[in-house]
Amino acid sequence: MSVEKEIAPLVLIVSGPSGSGKSTLVQKILELPGTMPSVSCTTRPRRATESSGKCYDFVSEAEFDAMAARGEFLEYARVFGRHSYGTPKKWLEESRKRGLDLVLEIDVQGAAQVKEKLPKSVAIFILPPSREELERRLRSRGQDSEEEIARRLAEAREEIAAFGKYYDFCVVNEDVERAGREVQAIVTALRCTSSRRRDQVQRLLASFGG
Repeated sequence: MSVEKEIAPLVLIVSGPSGSGKSTLVQKILELPGTMPSVSCTTRPRRATESSGKCYDFVSEAEFDAMAARGEFLEYARVFGRHSYGTPKKWLEESRKRGLDLVLEIDVQGAAQVKEKLPKSVAIFILPPSREELERRLRSRGQDSEEEIARRLAEAREEIAAFGKYYDFCVVNEDVERAGREVQAIVTALRCTSSRRRDQVQRLLASFGG
């Protein structure tokens, strides 16, 4: 009796400038059955509205550096030259163990690292409809200084410029419902590719006999 080759779960990278709405669209992907999120570690201070382990695991600089030294991160980087963020490898191991597609919400630096280590990973870039709308969204949050907004807009320009290097898909988040349908459609289409359905096709052919 032949042993069927197990297909590894998808690794889905979602990136986009601050204010593009990527977190909302990640949640749209996670509404699909068969998906699971990764939880990043960060050294930035926890906000009053946040709880550790939900969106981030908040760790000290020393803890983060020790994890990096032990090779526990799939990717990590220092963002804005201030705080460190990283994706623990344990989430990749967990997704493979459970057979669930893994969703990573990470920046362009992280996407580059994951793409190098996992060439079959699929990266989706979330694009704001315009610079003006991006700035409006950043200001409407009411949590950033003028200096911080200027820095985020400058960072957005660099991230958008890097889009063609690492990303397989681009979704413009002008209407969140439509953008949500688009990211879900991307994942559904990926699951239906011929390479991922090959074993199912072979089993069906075998059932015909001959």
